[in-house]
Amino acid sequence: MTDWNFADLWETVAEAHPDAPAVVQGGRVTSWADFDRRADAVAAGLLGAGLGQQAKVAQYLYNQPEYLESLYACFKAGLAPVNTNYRYTEDELVYLWDNADAEAVVFDDAFTERVEAVRGRLPRVRLWLWVGPGTASPPPWATSYAEMLTNSPAGSVRATWGRRGDDLLLIYTGGTTGMPKGVMWRQDDLFCILNRTGELRYPEDGNLDDARAVLAAPPRHAPPKLIPGPPLMHGTGLFTAMSVLDSAGCIVLLEGRHFSAEELLDTVVAEAVTELSIVGDAFAKPILAALDAEPDRWDLSSLWLIISSGVMWSAEVKAGLLRHAPRLLMIDNLGSSEALGMARSQSKLGQTSATAGFQLGPQTRVITEDGRDVVPGTGESGLVALRGRGPVGYYKDPTKTAATFRVIDGVRWTIPGDFATVSADGEIKLLGRGSVCINTGGEKVFPEEVEEALKLHPAVADAVVVGVPHERFGEAVVAVVESRPSSGGDAADEGDLVAWVKDRLASYKAPRHVVAVDTIGRAANGKVDYKRLRELAIAEVGAR
Repeated sequence: MTDWNFADLWETVAEAHPDAPAVVQGGRVTSWADFDRRADAVAAGLLGAGLGQQAKVAQYLYNQPEYLESLYACFKAGLAPVNTNYRYTEDELVYLWDNADAEAVVFDDAFTERVEAVRGRLPRVRLWLWVGPGTASPPPWATSYAEMLTNSPAGSVRATWGRRGDDLLLIYTGGTTGMPKGVMWRQDDLFCILNRTGELRYPEDGNLDDARAVLAAPPRHAPPKLIPGPPLMHGTGLFTAMSVLDSAGCIVLLEGRHFSAEELLDTVVAEAVTELSIVGDAFAKPILAALDAEPDRWDLSSLWLIISSGVMWSAEVKAGLLRHAPRLLMIDNLGSSEALGMARSQSKLGQTSATAGFQLGPQTRVITEDGRDVVPGTGESGLVALRGRGPVGYYKDPTKTAATFRVIDGVRWTIPGDFATVSADGEIKLLGRGSVCINTGGEKVFPEEVEEALKLHPAVADAVVVGVPHERFGEAVVAVVESRPSSGGDAADEGDLVAWVKDRLASYKAPRHVVAVDTIGRAANGKVDYKRLRELAIAEVGAR
């Protein structure tokens, strides 16, 4: 039996398929052999800088080949990679890298000025690894990634302490309702979870000889080609990419640094992409709008799978995508950086799942806050809980670890805070996160439920619902709304929107006020800053 480590498996893939493409971005194609060689060179450079066992390496990069190469290098060297949100301010970067105990930072040239501004506040960092264009030179205090690649070692790099299934990957998450926290994943646990839905399946209790046998077997079809729509710095993009690499597939990265549905669709066609990962309607709506605007422009016959997680993916948008690509299978996952695969829904031609409706998995239950199971069909809400393999906790945060990873009747459960109801047939209806739940007159209102209703209105492009202080009810429901361009940019009528919601939900869930904005300002992973929008709503409503 082997505790799985991604470096061991990916080296086995490179050995079996050296000439197959591993990473593509524009005209830049990296074969599996080159992917492996480049990761070895970076791993040797990191170790040469004096990094020790499980030293933390922050990745401050766009979606680019160097992101996956440096990730692979960390796995080879027994180091722990740390994702970094490239939208963070200087203070947020300092907090993250200090909290993570980062000893190396791999950063893109575009971030040089910001890194220069903060590096004096991070004495623990011993290596600043600069990823720059062409023949350009790094700043004097940084090491060139390209130069590091020229010192390619002979053979696979392995530190004196070796590799283990216990080696960590840190995914920092949150920040909209509190400071980011580092989710600690053991590689063996993460591998086994991703393996359960991978194109190639390896025995969880197997070893690398079993992996070689799987890789040598005649393939049922060509290896998968995936575009990770969201940034690799977020779990949805990274985990789907890692799963495809496990299956000897190819990661196709977009060249643009801002999401463009047209670029994505052009790339699907040019590279014969088979799979796409997105973050709900934040990605799916622009894709559908592009297809509706030019229905004959793109041949999507290669694309058969779209996977989503993290943000609501509405049934209407799924149905719209099927009009343009009838062979699509669309998987909507309920999960988070802390809990992968809590529940899922599946949509295909003739079978479109309801918005925010998921089937409970065998390892999932919905429980009340005192640990009792929610009775199906009663309308009672509870927290979605997942048992089995999961993170070992939050880095250096035992209090939050104890709150999220709980032991109930001797079993460890991951409870990230998603509220849901359970129908009589076992389907769960996701309500939203308790951290942003609104308490109005003693009634709980989950923002996502109201947002879902608002975004069905023909004049609404996007909406976020927040609670603002109210003298009588404690909090009042307020909608922050971005209008569709097709409506001429005019704000949707407040009374019309309130009536629209009341036709679909209990009246106490309808917004008391509607605040119009030019843009909601979603991040690249589709998520929103509820704190910022709540402050905006408070200021706007208070001024009326």
